Amino acid sequence: MDLWYITGSTMRRELSSGKVETYGTEGVKYAGSKLKLIPHIIDNIKDLDVRSVLDGFTGTTRVAQAFSQLGYNTTCNDVSEWSEVFGNCYLLSDKPDSYYQEILDLLNSLPGYDGWFTEHYGGTDEKGKMPFQAHNTRKLDAIRDKIDELGLEWTDKCVILTSLIRAMDSVDNTLGHFVSYLSGWSPRSFNTMKMELPRRFPITTENRVIKGDVYEAIKDYHDLAYFDPPYGSNNEKMPPSRVRYASYYHIWKTIILNDKPEVFGKANRREDTHDTLSASVFEEYKKNEDGKFIAMQAIDRLISETNARYILLSYSSGGRATKQELFDIIYSHGKLVSAKEIDYRKNVMAGFCWTNEWLNDTGKNKEYLFLMEK
Repeated sequence: MDLWYITGSTMRRELSSGKVETYGTEGVKYAGSKLKLIPHIIDNIKDLDVRSVLDGFTGTTRVAQAFSQLGYNTTCNDVSEWSEVFGNCYLLSDKPDSYYQEILDLLNSLPGYDGWFTEHYGGTDEKGKMPFQAHNTRKLDAIRDKIDELGLEWTDKCVILTSLIRAMDSVDNTLGHFVSYLSGWSPRSFNTMKMELPRRFPITTENRVIKGDVYEAIKDYHDLAYFDPPYGSNNEKMPPSRVRYASYYHIWKTIILNDKPEVFGKANRREDTHDTLSASVFEEYKKNEDGKFIAMQAIDRLISETNARYILLSYSSGGRATKQELFDIIYSHGKLVSAKEIDYRKNVMAGFCWTNEWLNDTGKNKEYLFLMEK
């Protein structure tokens, strides 16, 4: 394996020849982020005859960003609005930095005002637990409304929205999600949000961004498909509402759409993030009539129907499927090329007090990487 050095979101790879290559990815605090797994992912596929790659559950697009920088024609897919926005920003936008910086300077100069975001998510000492302090949601209200007034093309708007989401992520009062908030203000929440230019990279590959069902995305041929599906939980005590990405990041969706939806609950979640509405079949904790987990059937169908020569599957030891069950699925649809088991810290929610009772004593987590050829 090449030597990798990771500092924040910057990755340096030292090749056996002595040459050093530098890559950078950007994102936000995100459950299941694969930033630290990227060296292992790349090491798995570097010697394969692969030119086109599908990232089927792209999340914040960090892995897709790395694929593109390494020269692979990259398609990223996800059902989430923020994934589409990040994908357009990092994989498709090609205007010079100066074009976007002028827009950001304008938006940063706007005076804030009390609007929808401040009403629902802006906190003061008197208002109680909130995801942001009011001085930042006032800026958010002004900036988000102005963005719509600018009439930007979609890809350009995605660059600006990415900047806005990252700015708010840097001043939040959470431990990484938006289904509950800290009781006391985090130090970063006192800072004033400032939009900065996303760190894009020169696009030298043919990339696509899809917002849709993964079962549709896998119909198109790719040399390799990388899957990091939602894991759900293998602990029967864990409420299903705790593993819904739509619930975790409902505020990002609202910032993107600016649709000022009806909200519910203490966290002011969007009405369309009720558990019965926002569930993923890959997170499903129920069994079918035959006594098999629905999530397992979803993975089996995914592997079976993928139109690719190679499939790289990432999965957590804390997920619904066991390692042996994953082996069985792979062997039923192709040949196992390699399997890796990586010590990996549990996702960003691991330290939450309401999660501790579900963790093992060490808090350790194994990440599995299965490479198969169909």
